[in-house]
Order: sequence, then structure tokens, then C-alpha cells
Amino acid sequence: MYLIRNVDPSDLNDLYELSGLVTFINLPKDIDLIKKKIANSVRTFKKPDKDKSKNKYIFVLEDTELKKVIGVSMIHGQHGTDEEPHYYLTVGQEEKFSETINTGFIHGTLKLDYECNGYTEIGGLVLHPDYRSNISKLGKQISFVRFLYIGMNSNQFTPIIHSELMPPFDKDGNSPLWEAIGRKFMNVDYHEADVLSRQNKEFILSLFPSEIIYTSLLPIEARDAIGKVGDDTKLVKKMLESIGFKYTKEVDPFDGGPHYRAPKTEIKTIRDMFMFKTIVDASTTGSDLQTFLITLPNDPGKFRAMKVDGKLEDHGDKKNLILSSDYSSVIDEFGEFLGHGIHL
Repeated sequence: MYLIRNVDPSDLNDLYELSGLVTFINLPKDIDLIKKKIANSVRTFKKPDKDKSKNKYIFVLEDTELKKVIGVSMIHGQHGTDEEPHYYLTVGQEEKFSETINTGFIHGTLKLDYECNGYTEIGGLVLHPDYRSNISKLGKQISFVRFLYIGMNSNQFTPIIHSELMPPFDKDGNSPLWEAIGRKFMNVDYHEADVLSRQNKEFILSLFPSEIIYTSLLPIEARDAIGKVGDDTKLVKKMLESIGFKYTKEVDPFDGGPHYRAPKTEIKTIRDMFMFKTIVDASTTGSDLQTFLITLPNDPGKFRAMKVDGKLEDHGDKKNLILSSDYSSVIDEFGEFLGHGIHL
């Protein structure tokens, strides 16, 4: 059985293990930083700050048989403030034409910009490789739980939801775009700049080129990385596009990873969220069962959710979620309960 819940301090070692599997600023391979992130999340779930930028929510996916965290995802209440702007490169085009020689070109361009009134950001999605392609849709569960939580607590998040996707890296884990631009102006490698930007982003505005950068002057490897995603991120991109997210023509200034956004009310998963009452019926079987991610009864400041298969009876304002006897242990623990659900 698998359970999704808010992170707990006891998850520290499991998260540190997961951090070694990816190159993520949201899940750095630094046990002290992870410990601080866990403490922030615990506080956020108990009592979110009025300043959304201070709220960071960490969800973990637990293999309950092994009592081990095998996946994680995150929400940042607001990314981009006066104190810590959201930096990006706008991807554009510029036409050049000479009547004298009757020749014209369309040049790709990049231009540094920043946002001080930013958006709720979803990110930090990691699933242990041993659990990928699992029939329980584990990757989708730990990804979609963020939309379930946002839909239930809409006032804690901004009207627009933002996501930054990982680009392709070279065989040594370096960013071709960083090597072509960032290193030449900041004289540090990609990972050093990534770590430094967690504490202070001033160096980006002070040292990064402030005028238009023509991509035709960049190596082909760098050009090919702009707005693209790595192989491990292609399914995430497809999933976001399927529920309403669109590419913004903005990319990360360090690595060229694309930025996606969607209005909160237009995200399909949030829009189709429903409230239900559970009912167990041993005769509920067959190929017509649907898969849902539902919330479980929780203590204040806690959050739990799980995947179930069942049938949804719609009675107008009231919906019954009919589960098979496979879930009798859940009903035995909680009784019939009310909850929120989304389709998986």
C-alpha cells in the first residue's frame, strides 16, 4: 500500500537519499538544508503564513510496507517577491532585413527580466527509479496531490500556478546554456551558481548580460537546450499540458529550462475536483471502475491521501464514492467519511 502525506522530520534520511538521484534546487543534496525545508513545511501545514512566499509544502509518497519514502513533490506559496525576485529569460525573435543586398534574417533572442509579484510554484517532483512505471501510477499520484491540495485550500495560493521544468544536461551533468552564457559572466560553474542563488540572487542582476542575447551566436548545444526538457521530464511536460498548462516563452536564466503556467481555475484537475462520501460495496468490481486520488481524515495540520478504485455516484450536490471490499481496512479505520477527490 502507498500513502501520500505531508512530510515529517523522521523522513530526513529518506529525502536525503532521494536528493542524490536528481539535480534539483528544490531538493539539494545537503542534509542541513533538507532539515530546514522539512521544518518549514511542518510549520506551513500547521499554520500558513499570510506572506505566501514563506510557505513551502512538501508531500511525500510512502511505501507503507517498507515504511520508506519513495517519492516527493512540493508547492511554494509564492515564487517572486521584492526581496527575492523571480528571474527568467524571455525567448523572442528579431527580424533583420537589408534592402541593399535584399537579404533578411530572423534571429532568436534572449532577454533577462524579473518578476517581483510572482506565482505559486509547483516543483520538486522526484520518484525513486525502482518505483517508476508502477501500475499504481505512483508518479501521477505524487504529482497530482499538489492540485488536490491547492483545490482544497485555494486562498493559500496565487491565481496563477507556475512550474519550471528541467532541461537536458550533458553527459557530465552540466548545462550547455550555462557554459555558453553564465560561466562567461560569473566565473563559477552551474552547480555553484545554483547553490549561491538559494541564498542571494543579487549576482544575477549585477553580472548577467542585461541586453538582448542573439542565440545565433551561441553553440548549437546551447541553442538546442533553450525551452527543451530532458528525457526524465518529458512525461511531466506532457502531463502539465494535458491539464491546461502552457509554455510561457520564458526559460531559466541558468539552464534554459522552460516555464509553464496556468490559471488556477482553469487547471482541469482542480476544476473537476469533487467532494464525496465513501461507501463500501463488495459487489463493486469490474472493468468500469475508475481511479481516484482521495483525501483521508486528518488531524489539524496534517494531510493524507491515497489512490483508490471505485465508482462515483453523482446525486447533484452529493456524490458517493463506492469502494470495493479491497478497501474495507480503510473503512474499518476511519468509518464512512467525507473527503475530496480527483480523477487519476
